[in-house]
Amino acid sequence: MNNKEFKYLLYKSADEEVKVNAIIKDETIWLTQKAMAELFGCSPDNISLHLKNIFASGELDKDSVTEKISATASDGKKYLTQFYNLDAIISVGYRVNSVRATNFRIWATSILKEYMIKGFALDDDRLKQGKAAFGKDYFRELLERVRSIRASERRIWQQITDIYAECSIDYDRKSPTTEMFFAMVQNKFHFAITGQTAAEIVNAKADHTKENMGLTTWKNAPDGRILKSDVVIAKNYLDEKQIRQLERAVTGYFDYIEDLIERENTFTMEEFAASVNEFLSFRRYDILEGSGKVSSVTAREKARHEYDIFNKTQKINSDFDKAVKKLISENK
Repeated sequence: MNNKEFKYLLYKSADEEVKVNAIIKDETIWLTQKAMAELFGCSPDNISLHLKNIFASGELDKDSVTEKISATASDGKKYLTQFYNLDAIISVGYRVNSVRATNFRIWATSILKEYMIKGFALDDDRLKQGKAAFGKDYFRELLERVRSIRASERRIWQQITDIYAECSIDYDRKSPTTEMFFAMVQNKFHFAITGQTAAEIVNAKADHTKENMGLTTWKNAPDGRILKSDVVIAKNYLDEKQIRQLERAVTGYFDYIEDLIERENTFTMEEFAASVNEFLSFRRYDILEGSGKVSSVTAREKARHEYDIFNKTQKINSDFDKAVKKLISENK
């Protein structure tokens, strides 16, 4: 089981005597034998014995109700651990402690219903308790995933949104908070460095009368053709100093998030979204208020119009041109 495929949940009994970590995957709840023992107030050996009897009697098919997940142990190594789904949990529970089994089934049913309707389950207890509800494994594996994203070849804005999705314990891709974060995070960093949003940069800089249309870099730079897709990317208009500052700011933000995770801080979507302004404010950057004065649609239309004019007379230094120049030079 890949940890991208499940979400952690915390079950707490009404009397708060029982607290166990569960996961939700494939529209069901999963526990380990150890967690079941904690849930039902007995030993892991007792749980194991009941499971053997359940499978031996044919009440449940072992392959249908079990799955293995790679979990990080206290020694820092990963081990495959057997998990059991809700059918197995309830079957064991009715043999050991029917009252607790019934209460757990009611909780699980409500969680699964919420998950199926919304596409996610909001774990209120875990959110309220913050890092106390999460084990060491959670933070260790989260840090590993964040570093993997940073090492990827995805664009920096994609890396930031990927990390937002990984770190937000209540992550919902359809949430207004998520939509706003995805739309604004790039602008926040551009504004911090240049005093302009991405759209404002493109709108101000795209000019067919300037060399290379005002671009400082593009996909086929320095000698290749400038494409229409190049002229709508704000970063392509930044000078060398601004690019260094932007990359340093984003790298610093990634380090900031890693440090918070290492110190076992958790994030809701709102908290992660707020972390961008918190970081930029600490670094004494200007903070973007609102969404800027120029829309992305207006900026793209302006840039593409300028490109259409520029492209008619665009000078290209192709490989053929270079070869011709070389021959002419050699024959002189």
